[in-house]
Amino acid sequence: MKGIILSLVACSLSGWMVASEPVVLELTSPDGSQNVCFYGKQDASGKNGIFYQLKYHNETVLEESRAGLELDNRVWELALARKVEQPSCWMDNLEIDSVSYTARDTIWTPVYGERSVVRDAFNEGTLYLSKKDGSGYRLNIEVRAYDEGIAFRYFFPEHPQAIFHKVVGDLTEYSFPENTKAWAEQWAQGPFEYLDVNAIKKPVERALTLELSNGLWVALADADTDDWCLTKFQSSVDKQNTLTSVMYSPVDIVTYYATPWKVIMTAEKPGDLLENNDIIQNLNPSCQIADVSWIQPGKIMRSAISTEAGLATIDFCAEHHIPYMLFDWQWYMPCTSHDGDATKVVPHVDMQKVIAYGKEKGVGVWLYVNQHALQKQMRELFPLLHKWGVVGVKSGFVQYASHRWATWLHDMVRLAAENKLMINIHDEFRPSGFSRTYPNLLTQEGIRGNEEFPDATHNTILPFTRMINGAADYTICYYDRRLKNTHAHQLAASLVFYSPLQTIFWYDKAESYQGEPEVEWFENLQTVFDDSRVLAGTPGKHIIMARRKGNEWFVGAMTNNEGSMETVDLSFLDKDKVYLARIYTDGGEEVKTRTHVKCTYLLVDASQILKFKLKPRGGAALQLLPADRNTLKLYKKYRGQML
Repeated sequence: MKGIILSLVACSLSGWMVASEPVVLELTSPDGSQNVCFYGKQDASGKNGIFYQLKYHNETVLEESRAGLELDNRVWELALARKVEQPSCWMDNLEIDSVSYTARDTIWTPVYGERSVVRDAFNEGTLYLSKKDGSGYRLNIEVRAYDEGIAFRYFFPEHPQAIFHKVVGDLTEYSFPENTKAWAEQWAQGPFEYLDVNAIKKPVERALTLELSNGLWVALADADTDDWCLTKFQSSVDKQNTLTSVMYSPVDIVTYYATPWKVIMTAEKPGDLLENNDIIQNLNPSCQIADVSWIQPGKIMRSAISTEAGLATIDFCAEHHIPYMLFDWQWYMPCTSHDGDATKVVPHVDMQKVIAYGKEKGVGVWLYVNQHALQKQMRELFPLLHKWGVVGVKSGFVQYASHRWATWLHDMVRLAAENKLMINIHDEFRPSGFSRTYPNLLTQEGIRGNEEFPDATHNTILPFTRMINGAADYTICYYDRRLKNTHAHQLAASLVFYSPLQTIFWYDKAESYQGEPEVEWFENLQTVFDDSRVLAGTPGKHIIMARRKGNEWFVGAMTNNEGSMETVDLSFLDKDKVYLARIYTDGGEEVKTRTHVKCTYLLVDASQILKFKLKPRGGAALQLLPADRNTLKLYKKYRGQML
């Protein structure tokens, strides 16, 4: 079978010489780019351990790195009358029994996404290990090699006596070549630091994007995490150039049991990491909702908390093609306390009137619910909200990091699906592909977005780091005076930061709008796509993203705090078509609006390259429509002129 190699002595076919071990697992991805090797060897103390190495086109990505978990099974060992004089690593003296191989190459269609068709192609191997001490303990390591990267997880077969395990540590290490640098942040809504891997002294978030001295780019991520705890990365205190895994809490498991997938993506360009992030979806179970017709992505705008404000916001949304409005916190009170009752609406909101008016106008209503009310009332509340006609819930200040709260949070999404409620999880939670399994989870925060008004340089880092995980509710602001970046930058951000539920006009109100012509960008913007491509970009410098919906393309370009010259090569367009380009850039005082966004119409085709001089903290946004009778009328009317 192409790409699958079983070596009984060593990984020598890839240039690795591993001391004579009876069985080695070696996998190569379908296109031959990724090569991973797992094997057993004795450590300095004479105990057997499991190690792995990774190469990309024969370039070293990971040098010899440890694999494994730490369990605390002393209670069971005592129950089985086995003497336990002192704790030892549970992985000690596991021996490799055998290896098996398989492969898969399929195509599937997501309910929505950054692409309408996803390929799931990999070569897979399983390493079977057991202890020969009479305990009956067994462990499998399942490994997949994709063209996009490699993934592996630990699997515990059912134990006939000790069916419970307590995982207290993740021993998995990542040993990089010297001078590897990382774009690191300590929490999901934190700032980034560009650090040598040896300087990461506090645990940092995933996805963790790294730049190797050999020019390769790597991202460490995870997938299928709904029954686990938050895991981060930190420099090893014992080994140079090595990151260790840091579990937020112990995890109690019942065999049989599979841990989340550990994902190591490797590419030659940072943009390829983002383009390849379907690997995370592929490592999650398929959709578990039979009828998904009620799950409808779209844009959303927040309303002030009153009946009158709700009705006005619905009018604005209907006029500007925004299918949802949100009543955020304080539609029930107290909303951040266990004393809050989310079944009772504050007197100054006629919820039924607002919801009914929204249905007339084609605008659905979402409601914010804090964890206190969710924890106390969720099973009563969700059926009630569905009865009211609410279409979605934005959960706030939820706990998610420990094993207990991770399972609670994902069960909340399942319960919402039973009641046909869409979900937007706010605050620190980051995705790991669960929206494939339960697509009613449209989006989540877990990003330093416009609530904290980050600068443009931060925004050019996010596509190559946080956005690898999946959708992010950045909460796009537009009119707020606290914005650090230009308005054209904000337009581009609404495309670059993918979110099936895209929040726009955050902190703004309907009356903030004063007829600015570029708002048509938000009116026409799609939130899910048939194709997505990174045309150019480097963390901290710039990003140019192109996304297609049907036969229309949208392009967003963002620069950092210094500004830059950018080119947009239109060769991704159909070669036999002419397109009308609606272009939005940062103008000067000649643009007589508060936002100073210049709007231009041009006819273009795939042979052209557009050049933009982006201002510091600036950007550009383009909508490209195949030219027809209607678009040509627009062009003749405006013909390259500023609107």
